[in-house]
Order: sequence, then C-alpha cells, then structure tokens
Amino acid sequence: MASNVKHLMTVADLEAIPYDEWHRYELIEGELYVSCAPGIPHQLVLHNLQIELGNYLRQNPIGTLVPGPGAVFSDYDSVIPDIVFVSKERWEGIVADDRFYAAPDLVIEILSPGSTNRSSDLKLKRKLYGKYGVQEYWVVDRLARSVMVFRLAGKTLEEVTTLKETDELESPLLPGLSLKLSDIFN
Repeated sequence: MASNVKHLMTVADLEAIPYDEWHRYELIEGELYVSCAPGIPHQLVLHNLQIELGNYLRQNPIGTLVPGPGAVFSDYDSVIPDIVFVSKERWEGIVADDRFYAAPDLVIEILSPGSTNRSSDLKLKRKLYGKYGVQEYWVVDRLARSVMVFRLAGKTLEEVTTLKETDELESPLLPGLSLKLSDIFN
C-alpha cells in the first residue's frame, strides 16, 4: 500500500537553492513560498517607515530596527520580514550568525499586490509569528493606505485596530511613538 507522505522542506534545503535576486524564498511549516522581489511603490513605503521609526529610535534608543532580515524560527520555518524591531534587552538572546533565531518584538510586513501575497501576510505569516511569540505585527496596505495592527494574545496575533492614512499609530512597544500614517504613504 502506497502512503501519501508529503516531504517537508528544511532550512538546509532552502539554503541549497541558488541565489536569485529577483525572487524571495520563504519556508513556512516546511512548505516553500516564492514571491517576486518587491516593487518600487513597496520599497518607498518601506523607506518612509524606516525613516520615521529610525527618527523615533534616535530620540528613544530602546532597540534596533532591521529591514529585510532573515528569521529562522525552526528547521521548517524561515522568513524574510520587511522590517523588524527588537528591544535592547532581547537583542543578544535572539540574534546569531547574522539572523534572528527567535521572535522579534515587532514585525512589519508591507502587502505586495496579489491575493496570494495578501493571504500569506494576513494568514500564514500572522499564524507563524503568533506561534513563535512576536508581540506585535503590523500589516501595511499601501493600496488601501492603511495599517492593520495585531497584538499577541496567547499564541495568536489578534487584530486590535485598522488605522487609515489620517490616523496616528501608537504602540506599547514604542512608548511615545505617534507615527502619522500620512508620512509613510507620501
């Protein structure tokens, strides 16, 4: 009798894939996800976020902001978030060999066009980040000019609010932050 055994891909398998600057390879629960490199509109929003959060962290040196880092949570889970924030207190305990090996405090993903990308960020990655203990998750929708904010409750990232372009974003992880969303979408 033949069995229907599905091969789960590992981080070692992922690392054996030849480098390709035009695609992003991520592994979630042993399944490979391939997406195109982000386009210019995506990168402009990312740039604006980096500037605004970087300015905040220069005034409030409570941690480190890292764009596009590798995050390896297990042998079967390896992703590349758009931006992460890690508090000073946690940095040494979760970074090794130029990668994150445990959950950052905050993960920010900027939605790329297409239903597959949207589903990945809102369902798969949200579940993954909750499972490994990311405290807060922001999903930036540049087309809707909004940000969905999720916070950890148990092992689930639950939506606490969706902010529009005219709103300001605040976070308990970043005390005193008052980020005007209009600044990141311009």
